[in-house]
Amino acid sequence: MRLLVLGGTGFVGGATVAEGVRRGWSVTVFNRGLHGVVPPGVHRLRGDRTAPDGLAALAGGEWDLVVDTWDGAPRIAGDAARALAASVDRYVYVSSGSVYRDPSAHGLDEESPVVDAEPDAVDGDYPQLKAGAERAVRQVFDDRALVVRAGLILGPGEDIGRLPWWLRRVERGGDVLAPGPADLPVQYVDVRDLAAWMLDAGAGRLGGTFNAVGPRAQTTMGELLDACVAATGAAARLRWTDPDRIVAAGVQPWSDLPIWLPIGHPYRGLLERNVTRALAAGLTCRPVAETVADTWRWLREVGVVPPRAGRPQRSAIGLDPAREAALLAG
Repeated sequence: MRLLVLGGTGFVGGATVAEGVRRGWSVTVFNRGLHGVVPPGVHRLRGDRTAPDGLAALAGGEWDLVVDTWDGAPRIAGDAARALAASVDRYVYVSSGSVYRDPSAHGLDEESPVVDAEPDAVDGDYPQLKAGAERAVRQVFDDRALVVRAGLILGPGEDIGRLPWWLRRVERGGDVLAPGPADLPVQYVDVRDLAAWMLDAGAGRLGGTFNAVGPRAQTTMGELLDACVAATGAAARLRWTDPDRIVAAGVQPWSDLPIWLPIGHPYRGLLERNVTRALAAGLTCRPVAETVADTWRWLREVGVVPPRAGRPQRSAIGLDPAREAALLAG
């Protein structure tokens, strides 16, 4: 198989490149050449897809499959799709579960309403950008397009820092504020499982739209944090704390305490997607202990969470130690 990855040095793109190499495929990446490195044997084409004639390096190429993680202007996604319409058989666009109109709803499936978005838009918020890009790609590739609505993505290489924050916090040891309840379900997908499924689906010429994330009861906050303790070997004591007390103290779920979205939170639906279609199409997910242990191994190798390739840096996540100590003492 001949694989083209637009980007290829960030979290999902990098995992997709690595999976293509592991399979022995012919892998090409297209990016500006300013961030990250590519594995040996991967061909790199340079270009800036936002610039006039920025896609020129793609001219004359032929690939079986392209994977695109673009999260900017939908018009730019459409430009890439049009440039590749005659030279690529299948277009995989990595979208997001954030496109759904009602993020609080539980069990959203692929037919649920999405936000209003135009395929030729040049700006918008994140849900609009992703939804508009979906439309732009479909306009060109139609049933040759595979739209992958990912959810929470974890695993080695994570450049947002959600699971790495928990691992570093547990590593420090002592009493750790654990947001309850311990049996709160967490729905996520390991980036390597996502990459493998996308390449399987693309090679199998699958089209359509899929919520690509693990089962809704895949793991819990308790299992996730227990795995962090086991992986780090730290002398940490998880102090499970009532969610109402945490929220009343002004702590923000998802940002101050990454991954955690308590029952009743306006965005709880992000961790309650219907994934029947993706599971039926072959998506499989490794145990949470493996994801956590491998992320810890990677984090120790790199030292710090890498910057997001080619994207503005997000504000820091994680709870301030002084605020954590105050809650633990209260």
